[in-house]
Amino acid sequence: MAVKTVKDIDLKNKRVLMRVDFNVPVKDGKITDDTRIREALPTITYILEQPGASLVLMSHLGRPKSGPAPEFSLKITADRLAELLKKPVKMAPDCVGAETEAMAKALKPGDALMLENVRFHKEETANDPGFAKRLSAMGDVYVNDAFGTAHRAHASTEGLAHLLPAAAGFLIEKEVKFFGDLLANPEKPFVAIIGGAKVSTKIAVLESLLPKATTFIIGGGMAYTFLKAQGIEIGKSLVENDFIPTAKEFLDKANAAGVDVILPVDHVVADEFKEDAKPEPVDGRAVPAGKVAMDVGQKTLALCKDKIANAKNVVWNGPMGVFEFKAFAQGTLEIAQAVAGSSAVTVVGGGDSVAAVNQFGLKDKIDHVSTGGGASLEFLEGKVLPGIKALEK
Repeated sequence: MAVKTVKDIDLKNKRVLMRVDFNVPVKDGKITDDTRIREALPTITYILEQPGASLVLMSHLGRPKSGPAPEFSLKITADRLAELLKKPVKMAPDCVGAETEAMAKALKPGDALMLENVRFHKEETANDPGFAKRLSAMGDVYVNDAFGTAHRAHASTEGLAHLLPAAAGFLIEKEVKFFGDLLANPEKPFVAIIGGAKVSTKIAVLESLLPKATTFIIGGGMAYTFLKAQGIEIGKSLVENDFIPTAKEFLDKANAAGVDVILPVDHVVADEFKEDAKPEPVDGRAVPAGKVAMDVGQKTLALCKDKIANAKNVVWNGPMGVFEFKAFAQGTLEIAQAVAGSSAVTVVGGGDSVAAVNQFGLKDKIDHVSTGGGASLEFLEGKVLPGIKALEK
């Protein structure tokens, strides 16, 4: 899949309307992680360097329920962007309307304007054609670099691409390249590490990758539904009883295809699911009655590390255990270190595994860390992402 990029369209003397994903975490009026703003900088800088070009940025922030709300204003992101660019970024009072349009039209070459939160208007998520038309008045060309929302057909992510000459920014181009290569024709051995709490949210990814992967490493809470499907005792561990037949069917298909599936062979358990619970190692596949599995054990990690070390491609989506509790973070940490130290092409997608890689300071050692949680999941499921489909060559 190839997308048209900013380098494929003429930006000279153009006002560029760019969709970014500045949906950043904010606490007590401060941005706690500006990764998404930083990831958009290469495209923003490239546009502002083009002769005569100016830039109008739009994004959403949070989930405003009923119109404008000060806690969801994008002013905080405009200020942070101005610090990073070392130049002013003007702030519009809204994302549409006569006053905002006048501000956009008054921009001089090299100027940047941030529109207010597009989700202050319910027409945004409805992909309302009239609303997309009003947004289109803000620019001459449209650039989408918001991979995190590319799985949503909204006015600012999909509708606009049909109204203005449209292209992808460098971030979307990079996401499409790494995920596209993984799904098209990955070099083998290809190891897929899939963790997280529930089989129900990951089964489509497992099914999509089954014809391509040589090994699956299944961890996190979802692993216990698979173990139960094999008739193994799992104590009080998380289980989705409705998905036991689905898990069994997947294991049968993998076996028939000659694909390895590594499930936990030992565990770190606790009496109950809480942060200050005492970790206890369990040597063996069965989880004792009355105990809840919280992480994978050292024997499991040794099996996983061996597969990762010999891989040519690795994709990782979802933690191995309850890594947000320090006492149960070891499995996720050691998998993160193994992926970071691998000579394979490594791709990490999905909110929790990305958070883990960032938390452990390993981001720079991974070939590609995706900025999209739901979008990367849907990409791995083999779904068409409307925001990207609209930008295809």
